[in-house]
Amino acid sequence: MKVQVLNLDGSAGTSEVDLADDVFGLEPRADILHRVVTWQLENRRGIARKARERSDVARTGKKFGRQKGGGTARHGDRKAPIFIGGGKAHGPRVREFNVSLNKKIRSLGLRMALSSKALSNGGAGLVIVDNLDVDGKTKALVGQLAKANWGKKVLVIDGDAVNDNFALAARNIVGVNVLPAIGANVYDILKHDTLVLTRSAVEKLEARFNG
Repeated sequence: MKVQVLNLDGSAGTSEVDLADDVFGLEPRADILHRVVTWQLENRRGIARKARERSDVARTGKKFGRQKGGGTARHGDRKAPIFIGGGKAHGPRVREFNVSLNKKIRSLGLRMALSSKALSNGGAGLVIVDNLDVDGKTKALVGQLAKANWGKKVLVIDGDAVNDNFALAARNIVGVNVLPAIGANVYDILKHDTLVLTRSAVEKLEARFNG
């Protein structure tokens, strides 16, 4: 699959890039994408700290007052939640969210997510740029992206590391997110309108699946 390389302002570049069909040309399947996204979000959840409940508190169970005549309620246990030092009533409990998913399914899901962008809107969902060389000025980058008209949410993926000047210029732009190639994932790719890859990112992603 040959794709025209563009500039950051959306204008056509002077070259093309040949994308591997086994990475960018698959037919997306909703069930595979759903499984991978669910796996990602489940493993992203935090674990609550466990609170000690009534059965976990080490306090005496001896009745500490008379049944009658004390002028107070009939309490028989200091571990009751109403007392200082007593157990928590219906407190948080530890829950594990470490859902497992086969590595082949995770790999297939990422390739399908990349393919979905390459095939959506006649290929407009995937943009290939030569590099991310900018002067580090947010205002200039905003102007370039406005000309490109890539949508409200843009995910930019670079090679081993994101270009420092581009990351600096893009960090305050709402809807623009940047990742290195190693951080490419199904959830972030699908939730953005446009996926922008550098040549280096394409090489890293194809090597990741073919290695």
